[in-house]
Amino acid sequence: MSRLAIADRLDVLPAVAEALAAGLPVVALESTLISHGLPYPQNLEVARASEAAVRESGAVPATVAIRDGRFLVGLAADDLAALATAPAPQVVKAARPSLAAALARDGWAGTTVSATMIGAHAAGIRVFATGGIGGVHRPAGNGSYGAWFDISSDLDELARTPLAVVCAGPKAILDVAATLEVLETRGVPVVAIGQASLPGFFARDAGLPAPASVPDEDAAAALVATHLGLGLGSSILVCVPVPEADALPREIAVDAVERAVADAEASGVAGPALTPWLLARIAALTDGASVRANTALIVNNARVAGRLAARLVEADRPGLG
Repeated sequence: MSRLAIADRLDVLPAVAEALAAGLPVVALESTLISHGLPYPQNLEVARASEAAVRESGAVPATVAIRDGRFLVGLAADDLAALATAPAPQVVKAARPSLAAALARDGWAGTTVSATMIGAHAAGIRVFATGGIGGVHRPAGNGSYGAWFDISSDLDELARTPLAVVCAGPKAILDVAATLEVLETRGVPVVAIGQASLPGFFARDAGLPAPASVPDEDAAAALVATHLGLGLGSSILVCVPVPEADALPREIAVDAVERAVADAEASGVAGPALTPWLLARIAALTDGASVRANTALIVNNARVAGRLAARLVEADRPGLG
């Protein structure tokens, strides 16, 4: 019977381990976009582009995944391709609630936001880039949550694992206002870069004010350094709008999401199948424009995270910033 702790299950890619030992900037990247989020070869193309964006920003990428009971922090090129081409039924999705099951089996598991955060923090990484976070799903058609509703484990992970998490905001399919309320309750700061409104994932504006905003990446890095330095135990969520050239107009994004949610309810889709179903339906309703926005924001977030990680390292070394 295995009793290994997370730290004993880490296999850190040599380039990542060397960067961490030398105090160089490192950015963690999740792997469910490879295993469950996008089809092949687009999944591999976006994963490679994200890693390249981190490198171009002056940091070292560390894509996180699980294989054969080990937490892989940083994937070699062959491993990245192997995960991207692994038969979908053989790859499980690992989050905090399913982490033990993913580590207790042979084969691959893609790591969600929560599982990636666990592995990254155990390895000593401070910055993590993803597309959008999970959160509070929308209520049933009658407008009532009743006694139960679906909340992603991402939110509790953000409250308990101290990282800078760079994203394009909560996924647009969620109840974004409720998600912000839960994050506030959990003590997770949410800050937008360069605008007063919260980024809207597919769109640049979610139609809600950001809880906090900063004018640029330098100010974001200073806020991140302060928050992590306080030792509060929670992450800080850094929200970056999707690049303007790839963004959906807000009214188109809202309409597609509303129609997709209604279609899902009419079709009885719920549980773990809901998010991928909704994203696929939104892609169909927007003639693929949502997919282009999604892939663009993933790579852009990785680029911003790389620059943020580099600025945090400069802040650690007075006189170099």
